[in-house]
Amino acid sequence: MQILVGELARPVAIQWEPRMTDDEYFQFCANNSKLRVERTPQGDIVIMPPAGFESGHRNSELIRQLGNWAINDGRGLACDSNTEYLLPSGAAYAPDASWVLQSRLDKFTRDEKRKFPRLCPDFVIELMSPSDRLPKAKGKMREWMENGAQLGWLLDPDHRTVYVYRPDREPERLVNPERLAGEGPVAGFVLTLAGIWAEL
Repeated sequence: MQILVGELARPVAIQWEPRMTDDEYFQFCANNSKLRVERTPQGDIVIMPPAGFESGHRNSELIRQLGNWAINDGRGLACDSNTEYLLPSGAAYAPDASWVLQSRLDKFTRDEKRKFPRLCPDFVIELMSPSDRLPKAKGKMREWMENGAQLGWLLDPDHRTVYVYRPDREPERLVNPERLAGEGPVAGFVLTLAGIWAEL
């Protein structure tokens, strides 16, 4: 089955009955590969608009820095916004950038790694775009933490603000930081924000 959606300014949620299995959901995404799709814990399918040039450039800079650090660090692998995870809650989300410890990935077969892995990344970064709303973005960050993420950063470039999420703690708000220092699973990673804050 394919879904055709016109130009989207904001995400569109579709209630899906009966709920798809994980394999059916993966096939649905494969059949609609031109769409950016996620699934809520309730099983609703969310279709999101593609990124504009500014957001795409910012995300490219974000994954470049994380990916380069991950290669040099060698303990885990970094992924971009096309990588989706099946969470314990039943949600299926694709963060803008993520990092997973290699020892956790080693438990999966090659075929399992070719699909959406059933795990929560150790570290996630969400980058807000003009179509995003802060309360919803914060809610998604809480979901990441509740499902097992050890560190999360929510970046709001328009306000040059970062929200740092840690397990069992209230998020920390940082205004106009020049860089972010990783901790916990990504201790040693430093994200320089000049290229992400910059307007094009």
